[in-house]
Amino acid sequence: MSDRALYAPGPASGAQVNKDGEKWTLILVRELRHAPEKVWQALTDPVHLREWAPFEVDGSLGTVGATVKLTWSGTANVSETRVTRADAPRVLEYHDIRWELEPLASGTRLTLWHSIDRRFIAWGAAGWHICFDVLDRLLAGDPISRVAGADAMKLAGWRRLVGEYAEQFGVEPPKWSPPAAQKPGQ
Repeated sequence: MSDRALYAPGPASGAQVNKDGEKWTLILVRELRHAPEKVWQALTDPVHLREWAPFEVDGSLGTVGATVKLTWSGTANVSETRVTRADAPRVLEYHDIRWELEPLASGTRLTLWHSIDRRFIAWGAAGWHICFDVLDRLLAGDPISRVAGADAMKLAGWRRLVGEYAEQFGVEPPKWSPPAAQKPGQ
């Protein structure tokens, strides 16, 4: 396994938001150098998801109608979510997330739509940015293990990345740290 301490996120890129009141939708696009079928497996298989995604599930997300328990990293909250669309290897929808995979000559264009409270849209973009980096490394056979939740917020590049996305979206990043990123006694 690669040394995660050497990882640093690159500049903010490939993101936009659709604004609808307090609930905004983050749209994040990343070109991966892996076939859609390989990316699809990483999006649907709970074993793969544990290696890169900001959540865990207790079953496959690859079948329409499947109900799984979803737990976001750093939280004890478990919610049941139902897969509402699973057109392998093109479109996957569940919870407030939609994935589209478009084949490219060099791999796959992966597009994520995720509804996020506008106050946390820059955090969401930064978090998914890092997860996509980890996913790309995992699929390339050079895994660095999941970097999500409080672990992501501890990265040297976290604040910079949040600030870059906040500027792109025309928002102010929250001035406080989420409880998962705070040290005891803060």
